[in-house]
Amino acid sequence: MTDEQQEQRGWMDEEQVERAIVLQVLRDDHPERWTRADLEAEVFDFAPVIVNEALVRLEAEGVVILDGENVEASRCACRMDALELVSI
Repeated sequence: MTDEQQEQRGWMDEEQVERAIVLQVLRDDHPERWTRADLEAEVFDFAPVIVNEALVRLEAEGVVILDGENVEASRCACRMDALELVSI
């Protein structure tokens, strides 16, 4: 695999874990607030360090709110979901 292919694959993995996290935090069948451990258990295809890096990126973009070991969708993400702009 070339360096370019590896870089592209890494970028796709970043998007996949971010998508997985967003879909989890917007679920209707779970309380709004997640622990990092619960979230990592749900997106078990990704190493905890990858999940943590994705959470930091998503927080920087205003998609999730991190509060210590807790994670929840931002008001913006919840509103977009309510407007059916997020496909779950």
